[in-house]
Amino acid sequence: MKPLLLGVILYCLFFHGLGSVGLLGPDEPRFAAIGREMARSGDWITPRLWGEPWFEKPALLYWMTGVGFRVGLSQELAPRLPVALLSAGFLLFYYWILRREFNSRAAFFATAILATSAAWLSFSRVGVTDLPMAATFSAAMLLCLPETRGQATGSPVLAAALLGLAVLAKGLVPLVLALPLAWILRRRLAEWLRPAPLAAFLVVAAPWYVLCTLANGAPFLTDFFLKHHLSRFSTDALQHQQPFWFYLPVLLAGLFPWTPLVALLFRKSAYQDPRRRFLLLWLLFGLVFFSASLNKLPGYLLPLIPAASALAGLALAEIKQARWALTASALLLLLGPVIARMLPQALASGLTHVTVSGLRWPLFLPALALAGLVWWQETKGHRRGAVCSMVAATTAGVIWLAATTFPALDRLVSARGFWRQIAGRAAEVCVEEANRGWLYNLNYYSGTPLPACEEESRKLHLKQEPGSAPALAHWPQRKPGE
Repeated sequence: MKPLLLGVILYCLFFHGLGSVGLLGPDEPRFAAIGREMARSGDWITPRLWGEPWFEKPALLYWMTGVGFRVGLSQELAPRLPVALLSAGFLLFYYWILRREFNSRAAFFATAILATSAAWLSFSRVGVTDLPMAATFSAAMLLCLPETRGQATGSPVLAAALLGLAVLAKGLVPLVLALPLAWILRRRLAEWLRPAPLAAFLVVAAPWYVLCTLANGAPFLTDFFLKHHLSRFSTDALQHQQPFWFYLPVLLAGLFPWTPLVALLFRKSAYQDPRRRFLLLWLLFGLVFFSASLNKLPGYLLPLIPAASALAGLALAEIKQARWALTASALLLLLGPVIARMLPQALASGLTHVTVSGLRWPLFLPALALAGLVWWQETKGHRRGAVCSMVAATTAGVIWLAATTFPALDRLVSARGFWRQIAGRAAEVCVEEANRGWLYNLNYYSGTPLPACEEESRKLHLKQEPGSAPALAHWPQRKPGE
């Protein structure tokens, strides 16, 4: 693929419209506020949310966001642009390492699948910790592919440093996810515990943990390790409890629109190569580990998507006939207009409040035409052309979402627009009731959290009923002597 065309595709997928939507959900504004405070205060060790220490996640994302603010990026781009750049950079590395290990055909298919999968696309466009951890962890694991077949590459130091970055992105989880590699290399594990790789890991990962412990003592250790590691895995205290099978549909949805290619992974003959067995073990072990946790969120599964995409790309490069799988993938894009219509309501109020209406049949014609084109290209032996058609369609879909759905997301899900309306009257507003995620959002844009009405009643009360947009109500003022 020519560099100019590649650059256009990467821009459209990961950067187009990046700042056109205000921050979303509870996590993105919260993490962005911490990064902004680090940039403002110059304290790059202790994460603080509204002046109070906040030990939910390590510092890597906060540093990335803080640098974004320091160089003058907007309130939306400061947290998002560093993540998008990391995603694009990882994809280039991903293609390079798979081409080196296998061949350019498999590398192209795998990278196309990963870059346009729903999970990778969506988490590359928000400022949360999932993508930084997935990219750094996956890069570390991929560098070790030669080691899985007994070939020394001289990359243990770099792989260890990248694993250290993953630990800085999301705590101890990457070390658990790396256990399949430790098992495969168990007879040569001593080589990885030599001074150079161990020092590389510790130099990257340890300083922040040590300094944060020295600055905050037991509260950091208790909150970070006990609450946000052990309790998150073994108790439902954080209220994200889901059934054991939760991640099976999440994995299938995360690979959209390439979900039908999962069927290509069930070929026993494909796993004679130890590198592929490692990729499969990486995927399956992570799936079982995350499924065993009581608390489950969709983003936890992101570090497994590169392994799944690599296996799908390798299968697609080898299988003689993939007409049905590629055509089914194209047909899945028929769901695009439905998803676009549902997304703002689902994020604002939950799936139970979603209604889909106003969909016209012409909206589905592009996906039907694409399916016909992909069928014809695969029949004629132009598989690369069929995959390129899918990539082009997904890229066009992102541009279409930016034009049609992003404004609705900004209006219904983000507090940015609401804050712009009330900013001039902020001194008159208190919060009576609001959705947790939306309130974090409002606090981010207000800079200083609005007080709760029960603590400081003001002229205007902000109230948000479940499943509805927030509204301001005038509160009757008592007259003197009443």
